[in-house]
Amino acid sequence: MDRATDFDLQAPPPQDIPADSEDSAMPLPAGGSDSLVTRPAPSDDTGGGVLEPGRSLVIADIQPPGLRPSERFIRLAYRLGIPGPTLSSPLTKPAKPRLLGTVETPLQGYRAAGVAVRAGHFLVHGVKAPIAQMDFASSTRLTPPFEEVVHGFGWLRDLAASAPREQCVSVAERIAGLWLDANPKPGKGAAWTTERAGQRLRNWLVFAPLILSGKNDAVRANLLGVIAETARWLDRKVVRSGDRLGEVVGWGALVAAGLLMPEGKPRRLFAEAGLARALGELVAEDGGVLSRSPLAQMEAIRSLIDLRACYEAVDREPPEFLGAMLQLLVPPLLSLVHGDGGLGSWQGAGAVRAANIASLIEASGVRTRPLKDTRQWGYQRVAAGKGLLQFDAAPPPLGKHARSGCASTLAFEFSHAGCRIIVNCGGAAFAGGQVPVRIEQGLRATAAHSALVLDDSNSTAVLMGGKLGSGVNEVEIDRKVLDLDGGKATRLEASHDGYAVRYNLMHRRILILRDNGGELRGEDLLIPAGKKAKRGKVGFAIRFHIGPGVEIGLSEDRKGAGLALPDGSYWQFRANLGDNGGELSVEESMWVDGGGRPTPIEQLVVKGMASRGGESFSWLLKKMG
Repeated sequence: MDRATDFDLQAPPPQDIPADSEDSAMPLPAGGSDSLVTRPAPSDDTGGGVLEPGRSLVIADIQPPGLRPSERFIRLAYRLGIPGPTLSSPLTKPAKPRLLGTVETPLQGYRAAGVAVRAGHFLVHGVKAPIAQMDFASSTRLTPPFEEVVHGFGWLRDLAASAPREQCVSVAERIAGLWLDANPKPGKGAAWTTERAGQRLRNWLVFAPLILSGKNDAVRANLLGVIAETARWLDRKVVRSGDRLGEVVGWGALVAAGLLMPEGKPRRLFAEAGLARALGELVAEDGGVLSRSPLAQMEAIRSLIDLRACYEAVDREPPEFLGAMLQLLVPPLLSLVHGDGGLGSWQGAGAVRAANIASLIEASGVRTRPLKDTRQWGYQRVAAGKGLLQFDAAPPPLGKHARSGCASTLAFEFSHAGCRIIVNCGGAAFAGGQVPVRIEQGLRATAAHSALVLDDSNSTAVLMGGKLGSGVNEVEIDRKVLDLDGGKATRLEASHDGYAVRYNLMHRRILILRDNGGELRGEDLLIPAGKKAKRGKVGFAIRFHIGPGVEIGLSEDRKGAGLALPDGSYWQFRANLGDNGGELSVEESMWVDGGGRPTPIEQLVVKGMASRGGESFSWLLKKMG
């Protein structure tokens, strides 16, 4: 269990933001992309035999179940506002709210957080918050991680994992009562976004035994009434969500309510059609969500797993699109898993723990391999020997899709035998736990990634509220298998235009990973964007954030460094700086682990002044011995 600390949960007001001895044994080429290429193999890389489920599933196949004419009429009537009881049983009195089944979801919570709830605290990313002192009102400004736990009732899953039900019921009822007292009816604020209301309704239905098993009939009747009222609120609001993931969560909760509550068939028919449409708008054809956020990908999978369990609770077969969508969603997420089983740090995510990823994949029931070449999801994955490379080779998400959006284009992460060697800082989405809110935007900047930065500016503008502005519009990517002396290698070449308008320069990055996983070569090129190069120079920095536990020793010539990994292996880094006056230095950095805890690390930085007429910088990372 992570070290827990008390923390001020109040978010700050928004602010305006202005836009060695063996070195000679590893010579690097003088520069230019050709210097890194020898005898390229055909470009249709078929090595590794990676299964790509997206080839057989496309978004057009994600359709709601076929309906009889009478059911189509019911769905239309419900969409027009005719109440479900009127359509289901027009000649009888509406049934009292109750649940028709007990859901057993295969997705378990975080036991340590559940134990903390029983002890009187919410535990969110390592931060303890006394429940007795929590202001549950929707108008209270909580940090986003606490909003999800408090208003989305995410703590119910953790509580259920911490002890037998009878030991948790009184705790769950007490906390639910505190929330209901502070929010007696639907309103505005953090608790009444489509996503939070959908998460709350889903958790109430899935973990109903925790909040409806008490001996007080009045409390139980009140909770059932609130569940019904929340479902009616979502009926009206979900179509106006404005957020794709929130819409999917809301539709999924409505389907669950239609399954588990009396006279729910009209709502289920209505919501199944809405869920199929929303999923088609959330997910690209390769299975990645349009926000490009691994955390959003995980939430979409989590929502569908719980929903499938709701179908099973009433002995009803889930629609085909639900299983098909899970088959689409899982492989892209696996493409961002490192050798240690944990998640890479992309688009605001921290290094989510291996146990969390494994339990999610197991609960999904999907058995597949990672996607290696996802053009829309945008992350290239190369597995070679014990080495694993992740490369962001796509534009950032559009502003309307971004969640903790990061200016990470052409950044990469590299691990070997479960040790992370090159990382990104990550963790912007965890801000408000142990990660201070004041550094959230900094964690989304280009400099917080292992990427090239010009003039200390972001390749894409980082805005408030997790959004992104102008910058990278196009990314070109080419992937090949090369025949090298002594084996093969995978070559990734990509370029972006994020600095073209401001500096008239395109950034191109070439990465070559040998098939033994022990050698990663790179070259960063600055190429004039127009027909005529501009005069002068601009400052540049190529940042390599070094993973936790890695010790760095800078060479005497300041062109290389030795890296001692936690597993005892030794790597060397060399940079060919040419005649541009650049130098290699070691600077402080930070990495956010799977528990949301900021960890001090170091970074290697190649700095200097680059000619606006174009420049080239090559480097090598190699395992010794």
